[in-house]
Amino acid sequence: MTELRTVTSENPRPLANYTEASIAAGMIFPAGQLASDFKTGVPEEARKHPSFPYYGSDIKLQTRFIMENLKRTFAAAGSSLDNVVKAQVFLTDLNDFAGFDEIWKAYFSVAPPRTTVGTTGLLVKDTLIEIDLIGYLPELGSYQIVSSGNPKPLANYSEAFAIGDLVFAAGQLASDFKTGVPAEARKADNFPYYGSDIKLQTRFIMENLKRTFAAAGSSLDHVLKAQVFLTDLDHFAAFDEVWKEYFKVAPPRTTIGTSGLLIKDTLIEIDLIGYVPREGLTHEVVTSANAKPLANYSEAVTVGPFVFAAGQLASDFKTGVPEEARKHPSFSYYGSDIKLQTRFIMENLKRTFAAAGSSLDQIVKAQVFLTDLNDFAGFDEVWKEYFRVPPPRR
Repeated sequence: MTELRTVTSENPRPLANYTEASIAAGMIFPAGQLASDFKTGVPEEARKHPSFPYYGSDIKLQTRFIMENLKRTFAAAGSSLDNVVKAQVFLTDLNDFAGFDEIWKAYFSVAPPRTTVGTTGLLVKDTLIEIDLIGYLPELGSYQIVSSGNPKPLANYSEAFAIGDLVFAAGQLASDFKTGVPAEARKADNFPYYGSDIKLQTRFIMENLKRTFAAAGSSLDHVLKAQVFLTDLDHFAAFDEVWKEYFKVAPPRTTIGTSGLLIKDTLIEIDLIGYVPREGLTHEVVTSANAKPLANYSEAVTVGPFVFAAGQLASDFKTGVPEEARKHPSFSYYGSDIKLQTRFIMENLKRTFAAAGSSLDQIVKAQVFLTDLNDFAGFDEVWKEYFRVPPPRR
């Protein structure tokens, strides 16, 4: 079993049930970072002075505060920001993107692959941004920069990095980064009833990702985990129809709505992690007794020492949210829907990890997406029941 180590620096301690970072198999998995001291909220050094409202920039101050915290996290792990291989950035207002990106590039000699999406809210009042990184220890060597013939982004990130056996690709949008959404990724103006914008955008992205993985010495058959961000969940079925064309066995996937994407008229962003095949490295699909999803993805896969699980919802995929995951309609003041749904999901994840030969004690990284942040405390109360101290990064 791979040793799991916890990383702790002098950064502010969160109020909720997660730890700062962990190390497994040479990879570093920090928690997402907000600009908070977890005592006063957003601290003075991360916000403009109220008497000088036209001096400085809240998004730049918050980004710098977070990046300094992440520097300390990586230093405490025996690494640095030079060894970051993947980033996800969540912004409450995409109009803040340029200010964030200006600070971001100052922290990297070569900016890592990145996915940046809009979110409807973050857990600490007045926070504008959350940054989530994955990195590695120097003992693994140096990452390989992956570059294909795909359009080059306007912002400060790389197409993909490969380190060890893993490939971390930037989130992909349907854009040529010159005109916006190119003609081949949208319906023709004169033929509005022919084709589908979401299908065309999905296919454009997947063809780009094929080239990215080929340039890394891999292929879409070796994708281990996908995250899909949709601006309109009504587009899901059409996206999923195209998605399944690209996989013999579709990888684990998390699909959620986003409040916005960075290129006008883009409908979807796709974020992949995969690996480079080699002799002796096995890639196995994990199946437990859990309910089988309606959509095209696997429950989990394993490769090397890692387990990659699909995002879990509280559903039996037959009736919707099953009875055991919702309050009884005749007893509306008894129980809590968020607690019941969280417990249902965690029991499913227990079975998934057991089927993979692992357990919840071996989780190195979690992401949680809530439709209402008022449900956070109830979720967090159940979450801590499932983990020994320290709980995983989240």
